[in-house]
This record gives sequence, C-alpha cells and structure tokens, in this order.
Amino acid sequence: MKFETRAIRTQTERTQHHEHSTPIFATSSFVFDDAEHMRALFANEAPGNIYSRFTNPSVREFEVKMASLEEGEDCIATASGMAAIFATFASLLSSGDHLLMSRAVFGSTFKVNDDYLRKWGITYDYIDPLDIASWQQKVKPHTKLLYLETPSNPGLDIIDLLETSQFCRSNGILLIVDNCFATPYLQRPLQYGADISIHSATKYIDGQGRVMGGAIIASKAIIEQIYPFMKNAGPSMSPFNAWVLSKSLETLAIRMDRHCQNALEIASWLESHREVLFVKYPFLASNPGVDIARRQMKAGGGMISFELKGGLAAGRKLIDSREMMSLSANLGDTRTIITHPASSTHSKLSQEERASAGITDGLIRLSVGLEHVDDIKADIRLD
Repeated sequence: MKFETRAIRTQTERTQHHEHSTPIFATSSFVFDDAEHMRALFANEAPGNIYSRFTNPSVREFEVKMASLEEGEDCIATASGMAAIFATFASLLSSGDHLLMSRAVFGSTFKVNDDYLRKWGITYDYIDPLDIASWQQKVKPHTKLLYLETPSNPGLDIIDLLETSQFCRSNGILLIVDNCFATPYLQRPLQYGADISIHSATKYIDGQGRVMGGAIIASKAIIEQIYPFMKNAGPSMSPFNAWVLSKSLETLAIRMDRHCQNALEIASWLESHREVLFVKYPFLASNPGVDIARRQMKAGGGMISFELKGGLAAGRKLIDSREMMSLSANLGDTRTIITHPASSTHSKLSQEERASAGITDGLIRLSVGLEHVDDIKADIRLD
C-alpha cells in the first residue's frame, strides 16, 4: 500500500464491539487469564500486555504505523521528542564512549550533552554539518554514535545522508537522524543508510499543537536495546496522546503538501524583498544544499529561516507588528508560528555556540501554517 493508505489503514485489531475508529485503551494495567498466562507474559514467552508503561494497544498502533511510514523494522514511542533523544543516548552509550554531534541541533540536545552525558563519563565533539571531510579527525576508537538533524533547527542546513551513512559505516558508527522537520512523508533517513530515525511527534506528526510525543524508529535489534530503558525509566507515551497522534498521521500527507506549497511561495517572496538580508529554505535555488535536498526529500517542508537587513531591531519590530501569526516556541502547527531562536529555543547556548550553529541575533524562524498564503504574507509586515 502507498504511504497515504498505510497512514490511514494501519490499525490495531478491532475489539468485540467492531468499532470503525480505534478506541483509546485508557488503562494503566491488564489482567491475566490465569497464573500460567501471567508467568508466560512476564517471561516474554507469550504476546500480550502487562502494564501501560511497558506496552499499550493505543501506543503500539502508533509505533507500528510510524515504523511502516519510515520503512523501519520497529518503533518505540516516547513522552516527547527530547525523551526519544535521551532514551537513545542513555541506552546505546556507556561511560567511556564518545559521541559525534552536528553543531546545528536543537538547544535542549546541547544541554543533554553538557548536563548529563558529561557527568556520566561520555565524551562528545561537535562537527561542522556541511564539512564531512573534516569529521574524520574527530573520530576516536570509542566513537559509537553520530547524531544530526537535516534539515537542521533553525538554520535549515541540509546534510547529505548517503555520504554521511557511508562515513559512519566505514568507521563502525551508528547514524542517528532527527527527522522532525521533514517527517516520514518528505524524507526517510533509513532509506539512505541511517540506523535510527528520531521524531518529536509534538510537531508535524500531531500538526495541531495538542499533545506531546516522540518516536524512535530502527531495526528490531536496536529497539531491543532501547526498550529496557523505556520500561524501567518510564518516559512512556500516554495512550491518549498515542491515539491523537495515530489519528493525526491519517492527514499527514495532505497537510505536508499544503505546508510545503505555502512555505516555498513565502520563501521565494521573502527572498525578493528589499528588506530581507537572506532566506534559508531547502528548495530555494539559492540554497547551497538544494541539490541534496531535492535528492533526499520529496519537498522542502514548512520551515523558513530569514534575517532582515535591520538585524535584531527589525526582527523584533516584525514580531511585534504581527496580528495573525502566533509567537510561540513550537512549530509544525496548522497555525503559522514566528519565533526568535536566539532569545527562546536556543537562548541557553552562549553567543559563540549560537554563532557556530549559524544562529545570528536577528534570525527569525517561521513555521508556515495552513492558512491562505495571501493572509500569511499580509501578516509579515516588512515595510
């Protein structure tokens, strides 16, 4: 079945009530037929549910659907995108291991390194996402993982996944790709050699700013390494959030088509405006990574970054002059959202760290929504 069909028709088995839409399995625990049934489930000798921190039918439907859409073997759902990242690092890294990470990643991901991995004896080095030739000098004998975002947040850097996966294989490193901005509809990193694809389902997977969630998609062997951490540490997705996210996936393709259509038109319009210093959007012809983006992405996504010639002052004026757009730290919503990364999502980084990630003080991040494109343009007051 095609992507859109799988997103709609992947469902848990119907109950005795023969419901058309899968219900929410809002329960903390499950009952057993008898003592032997209970023993077999706890011994992993029989399929079934024990406790919703371990497994839940609503959560499992979302996991199976995400694995299918990403064309991966299996998936674990988490309480948030950061929970997915933390669970992956905590499960696959040990004291003495080394991590390579792109400089162009979400601010909280930096803080996981600085505040947690470091005190556990895990070392890390940041790499220039656009200079793959320079990565080899950062590799150590105990390097285990390479983590990156493409497109990156908020600079929209495009990293060649084929070349990156070849680099990782030649060095015996697992490649983790944060696929949040692209979604499985626009990009499937596992097809290009990545070992793990991670999502903040809070963003485009939900698409309407309602619930939080995360997802880790990988081979069954890798998921089996992460599952014990999930089971014992407990950053599990709630059944209600899983139900919402699974239903949201049914409209992901049609929503992303509109996000991409609006964003490309607005990016092109911004680029031609006399008050705009630069625009970053994956499918703009002026983007240095446009050829890579067109090769590994179906379309350019719904995110735009740009800076006005007036810098920070002009950007603040633009934000405060809006009437329709939401000023929020979230993204991937039906509603257009405008954000100033240096004072919000990446504010905990030093100015030097932001500069190395391409985040200038005047950079504006625009999550283009599903409103009529003319109304979005009218609310971007540049004159």
